[in-house]
Amino acid sequence: MLLGLALICLPMGGPSASQTSQPGIPLDIDQLETIANRVRAGRSLQPDTWPNGARVAVLLSFDVDNDTITIARSETPSIGAMSQGEYGARVGLRRVVELVDRYEIPASFFIPAVSLILAPDMVDTIQSSGRHEFGVHGWIHELNTALDAETERELVMRALAYLEQATGTRPVGYRAPSWNFSPNTLSIIRGLGFLYDSSLMADDRPYELLADGEPTGLVELPVEWILDDAPLMNPRGDSYTPPRELLQVYIDEFDKAYEEGTMFLLTTHPHIIGHRSRILILEELIAHIQAKGDVWFATHREVAEYVLGQAGVQRP
Repeated sequence: MLLGLALICLPMGGPSASQTSQPGIPLDIDQLETIANRVRAGRSLQPDTWPNGARVAVLLSFDVDNDTITIARSETPSIGAMSQGEYGARVGLRRVVELVDRYEIPASFFIPAVSLILAPDMVDTIQSSGRHEFGVHGWIHELNTALDAETERELVMRALAYLEQATGTRPVGYRAPSWNFSPNTLSIIRGLGFLYDSSLMADDRPYELLADGEPTGLVELPVEWILDDAPLMNPRGDSYTPPRELLQVYIDEFDKAYEEGTMFLLTTHPHIIGHRSRILILEELIAHIQAKGDVWFATHREVAEYVLGQAGVQRP
């Protein structure tokens, strides 16, 4: 109540420079709640038990961006930068798939459609074992938050149609490019019938997404930047972490998930993790996880279907 009074009593004169840079300050409670509740975490979908009595669910995901970001964001993209991305299609993806297939671990591959158009052989590489999942990751890793609703919807539809055509299966999972929602994203992916999203960060456990305070039946399998190789593996950046140090972060995250009996979801990129000095992160992490035992390795789709069934959530 005091907060509401404080907001109502704000001076009504022209905004100061500090207020201009903090546009949320003069909003009233109704406005604040409207903004906050556009997309919100709903009830936890953490099940009481995982299949076969597993202690923890482990979801390995790979964002197969390759050179799409570079192409999408410049009229004259850097050839050097594109070649760094192309490494994912030529070398990195093969290393990643060979590793998870050696251990018979299922994984989810979120792919901008243009990545497949430029390197169509990736479909056979991923599909050869018959255990992996394809998910939508935009058309060309577009900045969806900078697009109007019609354009964003058209690009998601285009990507969905192309992945279905190229893989023979309609994807049921969506991961927003750059892990962000526009005000229209949730409505778009609900309208297209996606089972789950994996872009947001409100929990370590699966949860149901709310739209304007109402349950959607859409599962969120949350990500986190500390469980992503891209922010910390750029040797030309200011936050570079040596691979073996990053491995310890992932091990610590897994160990805590194991202790809690929840979920461990890791995102890496073949053009980053697929380098020789970095693939050891996945090799040693998998060895650590398997040594623990009582683990359910699953695709994102399998986890989404399982938690919905356990929670008795009725999809619209």
